[in-house]
Amino acid sequence: MPALKKIALTVISTALLSGLALTPAFAADKDKKDDKQPKPPSTMSSLGGEQLAKTGAQVNLGPGAPVLPKKLSGRSWVVADAESGDILAAHNAHWRLPPASTLKMLFADTVLPALQPTSLTHRVKESELAGVGEGSSLVGIKEDHTYTVHDLWLGVFLRSGNDAVHVLSEMYGGIPATVTAMQKHAEELQALDTTVVSPDGYDAPGQVSSAYDLTLIARSGMQKKDFREYAATASADFPGEKKGKKRESFEIQNTNRLITGDIGVDPYKGIAGVKNGYTTHAGNTFTGVAERNGRVLLVTVMNPSAEESHAVYKEAAHLLDWGFAASGKVTPVGQLVPPKSVDTGNANGGKGAQPAAGADQGSGGQAKAAHAATASRGSGGAGIALAVIGGVLVVLACAVFLVNRRWPVPGLSRRAPGSADATESGTPAEATEPAEPAGPRKPAEAADSTQPAEAAEPTGPKASVQATEATGPAEKKS
Repeated sequence: MPALKKIALTVISTALLSGLALTPAFAADKDKKDDKQPKPPSTMSSLGGEQLAKTGAQVNLGPGAPVLPKKLSGRSWVVADAESGDILAAHNAHWRLPPASTLKMLFADTVLPALQPTSLTHRVKESELAGVGEGSSLVGIKEDHTYTVHDLWLGVFLRSGNDAVHVLSEMYGGIPATVTAMQKHAEELQALDTTVVSPDGYDAPGQVSSAYDLTLIARSGMQKKDFREYAATASADFPGEKKGKKRESFEIQNTNRLITGDIGVDPYKGIAGVKNGYTTHAGNTFTGVAERNGRVLLVTVMNPSAEESHAVYKEAAHLLDWGFAASGKVTPVGQLVPPKSVDTGNANGGKGAQPAAGADQGSGGQAKAAHAATASRGSGGAGIALAVIGGVLVVLACAVFLVNRRWPVPGLSRRAPGSADATESGTPAEATEPAEPAGPRKPAEAADSTQPAEAAEPTGPKASVQATEATGPAEKKS
C-alpha cells in the first residue's frame, strides 16, 4: 500500500511540475498574440459622459439586469436607447477607428436634404466614376446611362455603391465640397471623433469615426423619412443597360444581413436598418436600429473578430437582445448628445448640411434642379416595404416602429398605425427603396472568412445580386 501511495504522489508531482513548466510558455504565446492586437488609447473623449472615456466594457447593472453577452470581440461598440439617448452599455465608445461604409450614413444625412428622391434623371459621365477606388463595392452604374436620383440612393443604401456615392457627390458640387459638407455636419451633430476624407467610406489615411459617433449619425439620419425608408428596404429593381428601346433591370438586395438574412444569420425581429460596412483595414462595421415592445434601440459594432463568419451581425444581435432585456434595469453609462444647434437655441431637427457654395453648379446645376423638382412633390417616398404613413415599418414581415425624434428628444413621436402603401414585392409605386452596389466595376478582391468576395456585375435582366460589401483594393473595401 505504501508503494502505491508513493507511485501516486510521484505521478501527481510530475503532472504539477509539467503544468508549471508549460504554463509560462502558453502564457507567453497568448501575450505575444495579444501584443499584436491594437489597443485603445489610454485617453479618449468624455463627450456624453465621463464613463465613456474609460477603456473596456462599461455597464452599470441594476437589480434583475442581465449580464452582458459573453465573447464579444468588437474593438468598440455601443448600445443606446434611440428615444432618450441613454447609452445602456459601451465598450471603448470613443475609440477612433476606420468606419468603412457606415460612413455613408453621414453622407446620406448630409446630402439627402439637397438631393431628394425624384424622377429627375442624370446622365452619368465617365469622369464621375473615375475616382471610384479599385475593388470598391458597386451597384453597377454605367457611363452614358441615365438614372433618377432615387435610383442612385437605392445604390447607396442597399448595395453600398461607391459609384452611386461619387455620382451624387458630383451632383452635389463635387467630392471636395461633399467632404467639406459632411465634416461640417459631423461637427454640428457633435460627432467629434469623425474625420471625413472620402464620402463613401473607402479607406483613406486619417479617415476615422467611433461607435459613439456612428450611433449619433444614425440617430440623426433616422429623423428623415427618406433615410428611414431606404435604410429598411430589403430589395429593389435597379436600371441596367439599355438594349434597343428597352431598358433592362436587375434586382439588388440589401447587404445588411440582419434585414435579409444569410447562411448562419437570421433576419433580426424588429430590425429597421441602418448600415453595414467592410474594408480590409476597418474590418466589419455595423450600425443597426430595432424596435421591440415599444422600445427603440441603436447598436454599433466596430471590427469584431474575423475568425467567425458574420461576427458583426451576430454580436450586434446579441447586444440588441441584451439591450431590450436590460432596459429599465441599468443605469446609463452616458448620453447621446443633441446637435450643437440645439444647445445654441437654433434647433434644426438634426437636418443635414446644405450644399457647399457652388454645389448647384455641379453636373449642370442638378442639385438646384433637384430642389426645384421636389418643392411641389414632397420628399417623393411612397411606402416601399414599410408603412411610413402609419408609422410602421414592415421588413421581412416584422413590424417595427419608426424612429422619428425631434431635438431635444422628449419622447418618441409616432402616428397611429395605418396601412402600408407598398406594392408587389415590397417595391413602392414611386420607387424610393434603397439599394447597395450590385456588382463591382472591377473584380473585388476576396475578403477574409467574414466577407465573401463581391459578385460580378449583373448583365442580364432581373439578375439577382447577392454580393456583400466590396473590399477595396488589397487594402480597401467599402
